[in-house]
Amino acid sequence: MSPDDGEIPKDSLAQIGQEVRDNYTRNKRVMSFDEFFQLFLARPEQYARNVAQYIKDVFDYFGSEELKTPRGTFTRWKLFDVPFDGGRDRLVGQEEVQARVYRVVSNFVREGTVNKLLLMHGPNGSAKSTFVSCLVRALEYYSGLDEGALYRFNWIFPSEKLQKSGLGFSGGFPTGAPGSYEGHGDTFAYLDEDLVDAKLVDELRDNPLLLIPAKRRQQLLDDKFRGKSFDPSDYIRFGDLGHKNKQIFEALLVAYKGDYLKVLRHIQVERFYISRRYRQAAVTVEPQLAVDAQGRQITMDRSLGALPTALQSVALYEYQGELVDGNRGVIEYADLLKRPLEAYKYLLGTVEHAEVAVQNTIVFVDEFFIGSSNESHLAVFKEVPEFQSFKGRLELIRVPYILDYEAERKIYEEQISDSGVGKHIAPHTAFVAALWATLTRMRKPLPEKYPKGLADLVAKLTPLEKAELYAHGRAPDGLTPEQTKDLLGNIDKIFGESDAYPNYEGRTGASPREIKVLLLNAAQHHKYACVSPLAVFEEMEELVKNVTVYEFLKQEPLPGGYHENKKFIFIVREKFLDIVDDEVRSSMGLVEERQYADLFGKYVTHVSHWTKKEKMRNPLTGRLDDPDEDMMIEVEKTLGMGQKRDDFRHEVISRIAAWSIDHPGQKIEFTKVFPRHLQQLRESYFELQKKVVKRTNEEVLQYLADGADKVKNRIDREAFERVETTLRNLKQSYGYCDNCARDAISYLMRKRYAA
Repeated sequence: MSPDDGEIPKDSLAQIGQEVRDNYTRNKRVMSFDEFFQLFLARPEQYARNVAQYIKDVFDYFGSEELKTPRGTFTRWKLFDVPFDGGRDRLVGQEEVQARVYRVVSNFVREGTVNKLLLMHGPNGSAKSTFVSCLVRALEYYSGLDEGALYRFNWIFPSEKLQKSGLGFSGGFPTGAPGSYEGHGDTFAYLDEDLVDAKLVDELRDNPLLLIPAKRRQQLLDDKFRGKSFDPSDYIRFGDLGHKNKQIFEALLVAYKGDYLKVLRHIQVERFYISRRYRQAAVTVEPQLAVDAQGRQITMDRSLGALPTALQSVALYEYQGELVDGNRGVIEYADLLKRPLEAYKYLLGTVEHAEVAVQNTIVFVDEFFIGSSNESHLAVFKEVPEFQSFKGRLELIRVPYILDYEAERKIYEEQISDSGVGKHIAPHTAFVAALWATLTRMRKPLPEKYPKGLADLVAKLTPLEKAELYAHGRAPDGLTPEQTKDLLGNIDKIFGESDAYPNYEGRTGASPREIKVLLLNAAQHHKYACVSPLAVFEEMEELVKNVTVYEFLKQEPLPGGYHENKKFIFIVREKFLDIVDDEVRSSMGLVEERQYADLFGKYVTHVSHWTKKEKMRNPLTGRLDDPDEDMMIEVEKTLGMGQKRDDFRHEVISRIAAWSIDHPGQKIEFTKVFPRHLQQLRESYFELQKKVVKRTNEEVLQYLADGADKVKNRIDREAFERVETTLRNLKQSYGYCDNCARDAISYLMRKRYAA
């Protein structure tokens, strides 16, 4: 009988139960202190880590990869790809932020303590929260692995059934007592619940190693790590038990007349797992006016009246609050600077000395402090006198908007999916949104910051040219090889020009959050069956009208086209039309793509012999002939060289030589060295075929409107096959469906083929 018929699948539940028991045992969820000590001796680096060493190990566990970009090579830490959760809600881009945080964490490890709060600052929606979320989720996952096991301890007090002395503590186990653990001496760690009168949980999650007296612990650490690269942190080397644990420890030590091993019988070492949901070593503090730690007396609690007599006279306190919940892990202060200054002044001492004063004591913590702020709140904070006191306790990490539209595109592709919106996502939807967003973020360069020759080039850069430079390392048209090399060699300098400015590039512009809303609105557009770039353009037109709502729309336009957000819609639309036109024409199969490169390769071969004044062997006749002047002139005419063809020939050879120097031993790739020239050859050919292209587009629209049978009867066989070939290639090669193909081609016909 199936579960639907009402019968419980007993075999399945039994199997699940066995798996849970096996996992419980394998993960060493509970053990005696002696067992934990043996684990430490076997793997001391794992169990003597403080939070900084633990976080660095998480970075290293997932590894990194080198990413080559137009600005250079950057390290991407794979934990931000969230491989343990299928990449869900991963961090796109921000490799430089990752590198800065890793460097700070590594410095904490070298210093032996976490003595600063990382304050991530940037515009709203720049992925500050996503960064922290990915890090915390990686910590959660890692803490569930053998390599990431974390342990705390509880105090166990047996019931009267096991008591033998008048001190209120067991002197040992009766023969065959339930819960004794043979082979490890007497321990209360495994007692059954009915044999336990009281269990005190350590809410601070002190490392069990702190139960070893400080001097003896330091000697032990010196012995274990002598000659090794690992250096125990101050927390492990010099730290001490929390106030409650210290009181219990001392009371037991007195009761047992200094018998340390008897005290340890009361220790139950328990594994814990980092969890933001359950506020265990991972806590987010929202802006509020409450203190982040407090204490309450627990020995007054009737439920703990079963404590041994020797402890009932001790005032024990239980600590609460975000700082307590986050201990041995991460505490995030979201929008920290939205709090009144008085609400976080305590962080001055807490961060620097890893301690916070609460009722009746000082609580020592081992915590990674990270916060976030937008730029406006940080700017105000820098003006208050107290900022100088905070400055030494803060590590400022700037998190700007992404300026590479290809990286920005990935954000929207991952956020907006077919299944998520219930519609097919038309090709280039994320592209047009990403390009427009990055154009709104571009800052007009200051030529005076550059040497003379480079200054002239930088001064002429338009927002679109800047975007192409950042995304693809693509220089503007019309530059000489020397100018191109100079510009491309200084991309990183151009990118970082405004780093020292308060209004740096990437501080203002359209937020990814705003663009996501725009895309979701486009998904509901009644005119389009798919989530279409055309709907996105219409939503952009509406958005730019709301000047009072969006800060970036309030910026004054600058010469060169900067901050002209409405005009950017037209620029992006033209780029979109270029792409669609190219895809549609390629899908018609009028000419093989390789033919352009082959023709240009033939041209280069003849030019090479021409510049050397050498003859070349004719492959048909075998004779040595002069380079084909007619063929070279025809290509140059197509490329618009005219009277400059001799200079152009020398330029071609110079560019090839420069590429060969940078790529020794590699075969020349004309599509990379001469992309625009190949595109011009392509455009020239299609210009000759424009009538065929226009007619085929019209026939494709008829096919989509009226169906194959009706169109087949109206046009000849060759034209009909071209229509079907075009549609098939648009779907298979570029991801169109009938609906978005119709929308794109209709739009293309209106804008490019109407005349």
